[in-house]
Amino acid sequence: MSNYRRMWVPGGTYFFTVNLLERRRRLLVDRVGDLRAAFRSTHAVRPFEILAIVILPDHLHCLWRLPPGDTDNANRWAQIKSGFSRRLPADEHRTPGRAARRERGIWQRRYWEHVIRDDNDLRRHVEYIHFNPVKHGHSRRAIDWPHSSFRRWVEGGEYPADWGG
Repeated sequence: MSNYRRMWVPGGTYFFTVNLLERRRRLLVDRVGDLRAAFRSTHAVRPFEILAIVILPDHLHCLWRLPPGDTDNANRWAQIKSGFSRRLPADEHRTPGRAARRERGIWQRRYWEHVIRDDNDLRRHVEYIHFNPVKHGHSRRAIDWPHSSFRRWVEGGEYPADWGG
């Protein structure tokens, strides 16, 4: 097994990419209410601040900041993933290995994580998140994609409404 190393920065700001196991599925937008509920219930137990997020049909990108002294991203993602999965009917294909471990066949096991280093790094990742629906052909402009924090950033005066179009 690979030896993955994660950065543990107490109170850090992190960028994540989290994927569905079957990339052809549209579960995240078709069941976006269930995903939001999983985020809310996790946040209630393990607080974090979402700075930017985009939910696409088969994956999501998220920037969040942990409370001071906290480094526990893994349990937050485990709760979000399992909370979402429990809200879905068990109709997905599962390999024998996943079935033996009582795992659903919804999410990829791992996720991509990047620790934000400075303000420029933060800005680049916020822009990456908000442009992602345009990049993947889901919308012509960032403002048109409904499952994104972009509108909040426009309302806050950080971006013009026509940015990313």
